Amino acid sequence: MVNPKLIIGNKNYSSWSLRAWLILAKLGIKFEEVRVSLFREGYKEQLLRYSPTGQVPVYLENELVIWDSLAIAEYLAEKHSGLLPRNINQRALARSLAAEMHSGFLALRSQMPMNCRATGRQVEITDGLAADINRVQTIWTTCRNQNRQLGSWLFGEFSIVDAMYVPVVFRFNTYGVECDSLATEYMNNVLNDPDVMSWLEAAKNETEVIEEEEVGIN
Repeated sequence: MVNPKLIIGNKNYSSWSLRAWLILAKLGIKFEEVRVSLFREGYKEQLLRYSPTGQVPVYLENELVIWDSLAIAEYLAEKHSGLLPRNINQRALARSLAAEMHSGFLALRSQMPMNCRATGRQVEITDGLAADINRVQTIWTTCRNQNRQLGSWLFGEFSIVDAMYVPVVFRFNTYGVECDSLATEYMNNVLNDPDVMSWLEAAKNETEVIEEEEVGIN
């Protein structure tokens, strides 16, 4: 069987690419990684060769094409065990939290874009951004309070929920968001994870700069 293929964008900036990539890494699946530098001449046409949306990520498995990080996550969770809690109520909660990130936190996404290699950035904390930051911390603290005896991730073991929130850890790290003790503990666990560190190292080695994503002052 041919290894699946994952089409991703710049590792420094593409949070949605990170989500799908991290799930595959945690499953230990061998896959071909195809990186397309975003917002450069011809990038959209290049992506349209893989999916009808012209966006990343895209997961290719034989003749199957899946686009959108949450769709990829759900497909892999159906095919492989361990990406969602075993308890049905916990699975429902996990799906709700993953979907909340997928469809919400617009202020956080727009005002604090993911920029892995940047640190010490400062941005204006608007009311909407503050509300998003507080909500993320509430999610992390609540999950860790309930599941910390099961492991270091939000539901103990790594799940699709972590994949959705790991890019926020990078954001908080870049923009110096101060968190409570449990949220800080979760951030530290994420940043010291070998797969996350591997992504970060590759992001730091990229040379492309997307000016629209370079926000905040040092």
